[in-house]
Amino acid sequence: MIKFNIPPFTGKELEYIEETIKNNKICGDGIFTKKCNKWLEDKFNAHKALLTTSCTHALEMAAILSDIKEGDEVIMPSYTFVSTADAFVGRGAKIIFVDIRPDTMNIDENLIEAAITDKTKVIVPVHYAGVACEMDKINEIAKKYNLIVVEDAAQGVMSEYKGKALGTLGEFGCYSFHETKNYSMGEGGALLIKDEKYVERAEIIREKGTNRSRFFRGQVDKYTWVDFGSSYLPSDMNAAYLWAQLELADKINDDRLNCWNKYYEGLQILRDKGFIELPYVPDECKHNAHMFYIKTKDLQERTELIAYLKENGINAVFHYIPLHSAPFGEKVGKFVGEDRYTTKESERLLRLPLYYGLSQDNVQFIIDKLKEFYISQNVTNLVAITK
Repeated sequence: MIKFNIPPFTGKELEYIEETIKNNKICGDGIFTKKCNKWLEDKFNAHKALLTTSCTHALEMAAILSDIKEGDEVIMPSYTFVSTADAFVGRGAKIIFVDIRPDTMNIDENLIEAAITDKTKVIVPVHYAGVACEMDKINEIAKKYNLIVVEDAAQGVMSEYKGKALGTLGEFGCYSFHETKNYSMGEGGALLIKDEKYVERAEIIREKGTNRSRFFRGQVDKYTWVDFGSSYLPSDMNAAYLWAQLELADKINDDRLNCWNKYYEGLQILRDKGFIELPYVPDECKHNAHMFYIKTKDLQERTELIAYLKENGINAVFHYIPLHSAPFGEKVGKFVGEDRYTTKESERLLRLPLYYGLSQDNVQFIIDKLKEFYISQNVTNLVAITK
């Protein structure tokens, strides 16, 4: 069976975890946590980066720092993981869903302004598949209405928009280092902060509402409870696992891009014959090969294709059920405008296996099986598809 995902592993992870144990510092903000924070700041030209226990928690911190209160409204796409909404719902916000663009599966920037009311406080662009939203337009709208932009860049580590790293384009950026992401610490994430004015409070929130970070820097002689917070610090053992991958970040990125490009080139014949659609990456975007997906004709065809691939030892999966149609989404959110693409496109999208170390032979095998499926459905096009 070709698995859909295998967590990245470079070979240094166990050595670094053992080092944290020998240092007698396995809790948060140890040596490897600090190394990871600095790497993120330097690599992406981020003002401040703070490793967290998950991207969900990074989003929660962003919601707190955005001063979300009961009744505030937050605009986001419905086609996203539940964490994007949960972080703001937990602070009492109402979620305002708008439709996506069918080309990138990202929020349609042209629909945001119509969804703004006097209760709107935050816009949350979600960079699906590591391909950037139209951030210039989104930031322009946010500036016009004095709104905060929180980037859900869970899938966007190493991706760029017009030469700038995703996660650094809004007030806050949120990364994921879950085992399904390009770089992993098992469960983990990071909060990127653009403006210095938020940094001290972010440190306090992350340290259970205490000024413990200031204490360790020698800025106060004791630390105490000064604000709301929670335990958002990951273990340094988790950070040690991540550090082994950040050291080889470019190598991992190149390996994934090679697989992505092979998929794209090998499946163009199916696209050209109108059987599937392939991912679209705008010219101003540099993606990170977080995923490779195709779009089938409809839900029925996707279901049949998943079964066919499984019969041939290939684990392919679909992605989110749109949040506005979920039971809790109906309770805490509202879809503004017409759902022209969110539901329809979500039912067609199928993700193919893609992970660090996936062999080119396996990628070719998957391509061949996809061609076989469409040959079986379209016998008259047999010669054209197999060329």
